[in-house]
Amino acid sequence: MPFITGRKALADAALLIETYGDNAGFEAAARAESSRDNGNVIRFCHWRQIERVIVTLTEQEVRGTIH
Repeated sequence: MPFITGRKALADAALLIETYGDNAGFEAAARAESSRDNGNVIRFCHWRQIERVIVTLTEQEVRGTIH
């Protein structure tokens, strides 16, 4: 099960999905790479997390327990 860190992660992922559609994951990856190249480890980790949140939000298959 993926762990979503909070509202900021969901908001950033939703904004990328809205703006970039199917390419949202690629945009998050590009932002992570840029952050890494600039030596910003915190932002790198943030954008890598956003990549995983995007995958979770766009999956068609239900995972985990359904209540």
